[in-house]
Amino acid sequence: MGRLQRLGFSAAAIIIALDQLTKWLMRDIVHLQEIGRIEVLPVFDFTMVWNTGVSFGLFSAGSLAGRIALVIFSLGISGFVGNWLWTTQRLRPAVALGLILGGALGNVIDRIYFGRVFDFLDFSGLGFPWIFNVADSAITIGVALLVLDAIFDKGTAGAALRGGHKEKADGP
Repeated sequence: MGRLQRLGFSAAAIIIALDQLTKWLMRDIVHLQEIGRIEVLPVFDFTMVWNTGVSFGLFSAGSLAGRIALVIFSLGISGFVGNWLWTTQRLRPAVALGLILGGALGNVIDRIYFGRVFDFLDFSGLGFPWIFNVADSAITIGVALLVLDAIFDKGTAGAALRGGHKEKADGP
């Protein structure tokens, strides 16, 4: 395993640990389930929500079959992302893929243990309608980094998105 792969998989492990730690603190130490909501700032609260869907509550699956399908789908995506990370040769995609992988697996852990995902970060004071968690944040940041990499990369992927073609170094 190369340096970039170690970095990406380490980022994934850190996200999983941070996600599970913050969920445990809010669920079992603060007891946000009983409190429901804690006002922190005018624009930010801790609000307890059980999410049966994927990131930000999309594609809610309340049935057992739906939950199993989401776990299988998430594990499949994680396998794809892990394989991509294993082969990446650049820093930004390695970090991005590590964030996505860690976020996906952090939420899979909840879905396996609880049948749903614990969300608690609430920025509705800023007009943001979704309540989310560290794993969701990592996935979103990872996807944004991949998009930025594709736009600004001077290689094949970035050139393809800009409508150009990569030229050989030794000729046109």
